[in-house]
Amino acid sequence: MAFQTMRFNASQRAVAGRSGSRKSVSVRAQAAATSLAKADVPLKLEEGEMPLNTYSNKAPFIAKIKSVERIVGPKATGETCHIVIETQGKIPFWEGQSYGVIPPGTKINSKGKEVPHGVRLYSIASSRYGDSFDGNTTSLCVRRAVYNDPETGAEDPAKKGICSNYLCDAAPGTEIMMTGPAGKVLLLPTNAAAPLIMVATGTGIAPFRSFWRRIFYENVPNYKFTGLFWLFMGVANSDAKLYDDELSAIAAAHPDNFRLDYALSREQKNRKGGKMYIQDKIEEYADEIFDLLNNNGGHMYFCGLKGMMPGINEMLERVCGEKNIKYEEFVEKLKHENRWHVEVY
Repeated sequence: MAFQTMRFNASQRAVAGRSGSRKSVSVRAQAAATSLAKADVPLKLEEGEMPLNTYSNKAPFIAKIKSVERIVGPKATGETCHIVIETQGKIPFWEGQSYGVIPPGTKINSKGKEVPHGVRLYSIASSRYGDSFDGNTTSLCVRRAVYNDPETGAEDPAKKGICSNYLCDAAPGTEIMMTGPAGKVLLLPTNAAAPLIMVATGTGIAPFRSFWRRIFYENVPNYKFTGLFWLFMGVANSDAKLYDDELSAIAAAHPDNFRLDYALSREQKNRKGGKMYIQDKIEEYADEIFDLLNNNGGHMYFCGLKGMMPGINEMLERVCGEKNIKYEEFVEKLKHENRWHVEVY
């Protein structure tokens, strides 16, 4: 099946790596303008069953921070960091899974007892081979959680996210406690020809980066992707785009089976003149998406804040009505065939 009509809108590209309060991203696409060489990887990681819950909060894995880099521009709504973690390949995972991180310190629980902090889950943002392609690292995409007083606008450090700030502030060499890997909802299909339609908001892009690294950056003989890779990414503005350098390189190298559409809520307008949210951008291509799902065995993935799903579900239900499709039956069929993948938080 060919996808010659699938295109990347060059006007939507922006270069990541603008200056900011921290060093800008150096996770650079290893590519020329129109080519993207695939790296050889240690294929031993293709063997065996999917790893699951290898480490727990009672017996965590101790890893080390290798690097922390800001990957958004100065006008982004908040700070997002790409964090590379040295694991020595001892906590293997598959693309689409998550790791848990246990921040140091304690808290007082509801019973007044001092207890360790709980596990925070983060979708893994690299393939199983890591950014260096040797299987010895993994990566997380973390947005620093802060709280601003609604009246004064001042940041309240007492209410900041404990784990996200710990990770974003971590220095190279810092030891961290990890659990997992966990999850089997967002795995890649075994059919490497299946179209993949991915919907992400913010750091929900992390598992899809693990997908595109495996598909477009790595030479894996037993996994040769021939389908369509279509990513919808929702962020506030161009400075908040994540990994856009890599995405632009893939678009240049693989115009026939890669497609990217941004929904920039503070810069774009939808068809009705309102802010462009992720569901509005998806709706623009509803006919193509429904064709891929109904007639071409497509898979649809969603990852990001749970607040994105009501608007998406409402839009899809409306489109189904226009097409005389019963929405509940439509989604249930996709779930039954394991082609509907939702992981929101």
